[in-house]
Amino acid sequence: MIGGVYEDLDRPPLRPRALARALEPDGWRVEVHDRVGSTNAVVAERARAGEAAGLVVVAEQQTAGRGRLDRAWVSPPRAGLTVSVLLDAAGPWVPLWGGVAVARALREQAGVDAVLKWPNDVLIGGRKACGLLAELVDGRVVLGLGLNVTTRREELPRPDATSLVLEDATTTDRDTLLRAVLRCLADVLREASPDGYRALCATIGAPVRVELPGGAVVEGVAEAVDDDGRLVVGGTAYGVGDVTHVRAGTA
Repeated sequence: MIGGVYEDLDRPPLRPRALARALEPDGWRVEVHDRVGSTNAVVAERARAGEAAGLVVVAEQQTAGRGRLDRAWVSPPRAGLTVSVLLDAAGPWVPLWGGVAVARALREQAGVDAVLKWPNDVLIGGRKACGLLAELVDGRVVLGLGLNVTTRREELPRPDATSLVLEDATTTDRDTLLRAVLRCLADVLREASPDGYRALCATIGAPVRVELPGGAVVEGVAEAVDDDGRLVVGGTAYGVGDVTHVRAGTA
């Protein structure tokens, strides 16, 4: 920021006071930080200190973000939504329901055909737009998400990623998107419906490659997501693994 004016006018800052007022009736306490290492780490520390559920920490820039399997999550300042929330809910479905909330919010507010890749990557046009990471802290869940909003093609960390602006979303207003995601999350947690997840999961019925911890690889058709949130391939349920949707004609 130079002289109070942001250099990139396509990436205005969030409006903390307006967000806090709008989301307080839904039970969310929103804090917007200019720069943190990891929003999940901030919320986890607050959770250990006794913070009540409903805390939402948003970072305009995150310098040490992590995704699933300890992958780095990188995004330019104000190009996306980097958010972590503290939830009283726990259990294997909570991370999956987080993905449902994001997909629903993007469908409703941004007009994109968002779907899920097991367990909770949010895809648009087969490319990843949002990743989520859930961590258990003293019996509660810290749920973090990173959503690419105005990220340009050359700024994306990998070729199979995308952003809302690249997918011609009807809005890239981050305030609007954050409100929609948090309100959908509250609804999804109340519903607690595995069928709501299954309806959006593009992995079910798809040929997949699953890389398991330890290096083993399983290939086959994803038959189902069972009642414990595990992916069923070849009659075996897997609770952890890195899934790739395999296109027809590829090895």
